[in-house]
Amino acid sequence: MKNYPHPIIAREGWLFIVVSFVITGIVTYKWGVWSIPLWIISLFVLQFFRDPGRTVPDDEKAVLSPADGRIVVVEKTRDIYGERDALKISVFMNVFNVHSNWSPVDGKIEKVQYFPGKFVNADLDKASIENERNALVISASNGQMVTCVQVAGLIARRILCYVGKGDELTKGQRFGFIRFGSRVDVYLPLSAVPKVTVGEKVYATETILAELVDEQN
Repeated sequence: MKNYPHPIIAREGWLFIVVSFVITGIVTYKWGVWSIPLWIISLFVLQFFRDPGRTVPDDEKAVLSPADGRIVVVEKTRDIYGERDALKISVFMNVFNVHSNWSPVDGKIEKVQYFPGKFVNADLDKASIENERNALVISASNGQMVTCVQVAGLIARRILCYVGKGDELTKGQRFGFIRFGSRVDVYLPLSAVPKVTVGEKVYATETILAELVDEQN
């Protein structure tokens, strides 16, 4: 998959934006000021699907944030997708965050797993195991395993993933999108050193979540 060109507005939202503004324009033409609530909604839809270009730090050990949002979890837990104990870092995305998802590392996708599920608030820990989700198990360029999981939220109703097993990812490559509030969980080797704390605001590809440590040392 080639790197996604950044058109400022995500392609996943083009239809929603066009429909929203066409309806708003018609209502404005016929009823004037009564269209103000629709203009607010249309502007919200436009900002939700914004998709700005991002810079990628030049750091081979860095694990980048796959999404914009706020850190809600930094803990050691079980990675059920990679079948191992791991360091878990979770990014919660509200409806005002950019909702594109980018690869946290360079590597090859070893496994893709999709799970239908519930749509509880993505800010809650149980969302990681109960909500609709899509997991990518990645063999990073240094040989270590990194699992990146897209998790649907209370409002989200569709997870979009454009890569599959065997695909090569480059750090910062756009691989998917989640429509409306959600979260992304990243599972790392226990030896990884976290660089963020709970409550911290992060930006996709620009914020370093953690650093991978050579386990042979």
